[in-house]
Amino acid sequence: MSQTLTALSVALPLTAGWSVNSLWLRRRIKAARRDPLTSLWTRETFEKRACKSLAQGQQRAVLVLDLNWFKRINDTYGHAAGDAVLSATGQRLGAWTAAHHGVAGRLGGDEFAAIIDARGTSDTVTGNLSAKLLNLIGRLEQPVVFEGRVIDVHVSVGVARYGRAELSALLRLADEHMYRIKQQGGGFSIAPAHEHGPRLGTVNGRRAGRPGTHGASGVTA
Repeated sequence: MSQTLTALSVALPLTAGWSVNSLWLRRRIKAARRDPLTSLWTRETFEKRACKSLAQGQQRAVLVLDLNWFKRINDTYGHAAGDAVLSATGQRLGAWTAAHHGVAGRLGGDEFAAIIDARGTSDTVTGNLSAKLLNLIGRLEQPVVFEGRVIDVHVSVGVARYGRAELSALLRLADEHMYRIKQQGGGFSIAPAHEHGPRLGTVNGRRAGRPGTHGASGVTA
C-alpha cells in the first residue's frame, strides 16, 4: 500500500506537469496562428480557413482591404500611431466579419483579407454586398485616437465573388479591384459575377502595378 501511495505521489505531479505543458503548447500554437498586432489570423491560417469555407460550395465573397495613405500616418504621427491604426482596423474587421459568418486575416503590412457569406439570387447578392461593404467602410473609417491625437482612416476594398475559382485567383481578382478603387481615392469595387479570374499580369508573384514592381503607378499601397 505504501508503495502504491509513493508511486501516486510521484506520478501526480508529473501528470499535472504534463497537463500544464500541453496546455501551454496548445496556447503557443494558437497564438502563432494569430497576428500579434491585430489578433486576426495570419495569412497562412486565413488561407486554410478560407479554402475550407469555399469547399462548402455555398456562395462566398472574398475581400481584400488596404489602408489609404498609411505611409503618411507613419511619417506624420510615428510608427506607434500606425500600429494603433492597424490594431483598430483588425479589431473592427474581425468583429464585422464574425457578424457575417466569415473569416478575416492580416495578409501583411496594411493589407487585410476576409471571406463572408454572400448567398442570394444574382440580383440581390450585389445589393446586399454593397450594403454590407458600406457598413464595413463606415466602421473602418472611424477615426483612431492615439495619445490625444485624432487620426483619420481611409480604406479601399476589392471584392470577388465565388465562382468555382481557387482562393488564390479570387484574392488576386479582389486585389485588382481594390487597386482600381484605390486609384480613385478609396471606397469599394465588386468584380462582376462573370469575372472569376485576375486580368493583370504578375511580377515575382505580385500584381503588376504594385509599388516595387516594374511599371508601378506610384500609388501608395
